[in-house]
Amino acid sequence: MKKIYLYFENGLFLEAKSFGSEGTTFGEVVFNTSLTGYQEIITDPSYAGQFITFTMPEIGNVGVNAEDFESAGAFCKGIIVRNYQKRYSNFRAQESLESLLKKHNILGITDIDTRALTKMLRDEGAMEMVASTEISNKEELKEILMNSPKIGEINYIKEVTTKEPYTHTSGKYDARDFKYTTPKTTKKIIAYDFGIKRNILNELVTAGLEVEVVPASTPASYAINKFKAGEIGGIFLSNGPGDPLVLDEQKAITQELLNADIPMFAICLGHQMLSIAHGFDTYKLKFGHHGGNHPVKNIKGQVEITAQNHNYNVPDSITEVADVTHTNLFDNTIEGLKYKNKDVISIQHHPEASPGPHESAYVFKEFASMVKGV
Repeated sequence: MKKIYLYFENGLFLEAKSFGSEGTTFGEVVFNTSLTGYQEIITDPSYAGQFITFTMPEIGNVGVNAEDFESAGAFCKGIIVRNYQKRYSNFRAQESLESLLKKHNILGITDIDTRALTKMLRDEGAMEMVASTEISNKEELKEILMNSPKIGEINYIKEVTTKEPYTHTSGKYDARDFKYTTPKTTKKIIAYDFGIKRNILNELVTAGLEVEVVPASTPASYAINKFKAGEIGGIFLSNGPGDPLVLDEQKAITQELLNADIPMFAICLGHQMLSIAHGFDTYKLKFGHHGGNHPVKNIKGQVEITAQNHNYNVPDSITEVADVTHTNLFDNTIEGLKYKNKDVISIQHHPEASPGPHESAYVFKEFASMVKGV
């Protein structure tokens, strides 16, 4: 394996080994505590602009396959693992993780103490980093990082959103038949793609909704006119990468959609955009929530174990216009909202999981009921 050199904004300089693409790139470093599903995590567009540190020490052991992609590609800057297993073994595997990384120009970093790195990020917070297989000089890497834009200054939505509208018709994956289902749908919605995950679309279809996926810059009038004509019954705002406060265009679109009184449901970034559109700006968490084991208490007092992937959160002041439906039991941050006097609900965590538990998937049925008026 070729050597790779890492420089973090706190001054830490490390040498490791490379197993993915080669080159020099920068981004924000976060850690993910999920025990399974590395392919789904890597292909989640919400990680655009970030290096993912896996706390699970053995990565690559089951290879990758075409069916488990959460998007059309992979958009993270790199992954950091303790041990990379080049020799994979799984009956569904079609190629190695290393092959996937090279196809999508993603750095693979291994032979590094990921436990120590995770502790550093936990104590000091998510931070910027530059990694290079070409440059080994610490001061040169420091200079590159100092002159690179921060993740909060970049609009990654333009990179990950679909370029053309399309209709999604497949449902959840059936592990018995090893294929995706094709549920019957009775009502249509429009989903704004800020970096949407495939399994979100699968869950929406499984709930009985035909989904037209549109680019993130689609004018609100397009959806509003379809709603007035009776062609759709609701709007979905998806997950996505980066700082929501830089998305001025999506803020304006969301405000216009809200004024049209259309039933709406949002997850993660979409959840944050609804808050911002109401005049309540998001704030950045210290190291974010990334993993598949986060306890969330719902409005009924029940605890759900959830999948999470976000660095930003809505403020407590949002309760002026919305009722809190879900609360994170790790830090008491807001995880779900029902807006007052509106058919608008939103969730900060990922009820579709992939990977992770499916205890929160009921919210897709709740939205379908809103859309169908039942």
